[in-house]
Amino acid sequence: MRASLPTPSLHTARLRLRAFEDADANNLFALHSSAHILRYWDSPPWTERSRAEKFITACRQMEQEGTGARLVVDRVSDGAFIGWCTLNRWNPEYHSASLGYCYDDAAWGHGYATEAARALLRWAFDTLDLNRVQAEADTRNVASARVLEKLGFVREGTLREDCVVNGDVSDSWVYGLLRREWQPSSEPVPTH
Repeated sequence: MRASLPTPSLHTARLRLRAFEDADANNLFALHSSAHILRYWDSPPWTERSRAEKFITACRQMEQEGTGARLVVDRVSDGAFIGWCTLNRWNPEYHSASLGYCYDDAAWGHGYATEAARALLRWAFDTLDLNRVQAEADTRNVASARVLEKLGFVREGTLREDCVVNGDVSDSWVYGLLRREWQPSSEPVPTH
């Protein structure tokens, strides 16, 4: 059995990343009940608040099982809950994990997703002896693809008809970031 993996508290210039608390359930439900926010998500919007409580319980279970960390992202300037990011499916044998995130639409376009993910990746590469981090994005979600590319992820392929989103079959792009490509403190140099 794996040891637990304490959820870190991380800080950036504009953001605070922290463990989920029971008090986050209302904000989490508001985020995940929005059809607009979840339009590229691989599951439908939530219709019951109890889903938020189950999600928070799953975050704690992930920590106890040592399989990853899912963190609330709060804006420092006003303390607002703007979303969450996660590093999950940590596999110590393969030195790999997966990155994911979900943000309120009012937070889109401000660089918060990139800033938070960079802090989480810095912690993960320093703490978990990672060699590879994988991420996936619906091929229609250009903004999410841009976040991953800013972080240095390389698009490795397309999973054809990978998901059904709102009744539509959709493709996903697979991205990978290797330790040797990771640039923790600066924007990566674009390669074309």
